[in-house]
Amino acid sequence: MKYTDNTGNIFDSTELEKLIQRPFIDSEDLNQLVKKVFSDIEKNGDESLKYYTYLFDKVKIEEIKVDKDMINNSSLLSDELKEAMKLAKNNIDTFHKAQIQKSAKIETSKDVYCWREDRPIEKVGIYVPGGTAPLLSTVLMLGIPAKIAGCKEIILCTPPDKNGDINPAILFAADLIGIDSIFKVGGIQAIAALTFGTESIPKVDKIFGPGNQYVTAAKQESLKNGLAIDMPAGPSEVLIIADKSGIPEFIAADLLSQAEHGTDSQVILLSDNDEIIKRSQEELQMQLKVLPRKEIAQKALENSRAILLNSIQECIELSNIYAPEHLILTIKNPEKYLSQISNAGSVFIGNYSCESAGDYASGTNHTLPTNGFARNYSGVSIESFMKKITFQEISKEGLANIGPAIELMAEAEQLMAHKNAVSIRLKS
Repeated sequence: MKYTDNTGNIFDSTELEKLIQRPFIDSEDLNQLVKKVFSDIEKNGDESLKYYTYLFDKVKIEEIKVDKDMINNSSLLSDELKEAMKLAKNNIDTFHKAQIQKSAKIETSKDVYCWREDRPIEKVGIYVPGGTAPLLSTVLMLGIPAKIAGCKEIILCTPPDKNGDINPAILFAADLIGIDSIFKVGGIQAIAALTFGTESIPKVDKIFGPGNQYVTAAKQESLKNGLAIDMPAGPSEVLIIADKSGIPEFIAADLLSQAEHGTDSQVILLSDNDEIIKRSQEELQMQLKVLPRKEIAQKALENSRAILLNSIQECIELSNIYAPEHLILTIKNPEKYLSQISNAGSVFIGNYSCESAGDYASGTNHTLPTNGFARNYSGVSIESFMKKITFQEISKEGLANIGPAIELMAEAEQLMAHKNAVSIRLKS
């Protein structure tokens, strides 16, 4: 695939892919640390949980589980924030309830009936980051579909602050949706506890939630220990495609909204218009100056790119190669291109569909595949908290209809007991 920019320079896809490479994280030492923490948690349970919480977070905790009275205490929050969270809850609830599907019984052959039914995953663990940014929205994004799916037990882990407390907004969000098993532990040690179980924290069947490189590596270790996870993940990212109809102030704001997540985040701007890129970059520097997290955002911008291409079509093609977590389209006639988008976690269409809306209150889920995994993973949904069980019911007549075919296929595979299971019934 060849790309030509507006100055006539020609690039092949390999050269462009180098421009949009994600930040490299050396994982060898990290993986060794994860294995050590997992081993200690498996052997020593709560004792090691407290040790690593003090080692990594510099917090001494006596009680790991949050008292129910503390969960219900929302006096530290403004009424405005509570109402905002209730609005978000309603929208997320509405969107996710619409994903519920009715089971359909299918007659595949005469008197042969097959169908699927949903069953909730019984015990799920939700990890909510609370270090540099207490992600109260993640409680809603994971807790609500878990509740709708019917999970019997929802275990929430989130790191404590320097005083050993949990952010009151996280507690209010949990109480709002009915989660009362909350534990003051974060990082690698939280994922290990959910994997093996400790005296305080139950072992779960599947782990959900975003996190930094330590949490991401820990979730991969959980997979090796037989647990399911929501998806492979990495640092947050956004890719914006803009033509001359884009608004530079909006574009810059959206780029910074992802850059402030962490120093290893990445933001990409693709355009067919040099002026839009220039003005967006100028606006970005102006907005960056007043951000409270400007040091974090500035570091993330070092890993980021603005690329001028010859057409929006080429921008779409490069976006599909990158497979962004968030894709924003600020272009004329976006519907023309929607069917061509094959790799993206969540798509935001138009100048007013800011990525922050999906993060908080539009209704879609913000737990999305990152690091290129949008090529083969979806974001969290109701189905993420369920498993499918297939059923079949075959009458005597039904087996007579399909039995001879089964016998022939089983014999061809030289599995004679399989054949006999059919033959013995047909003879009866």
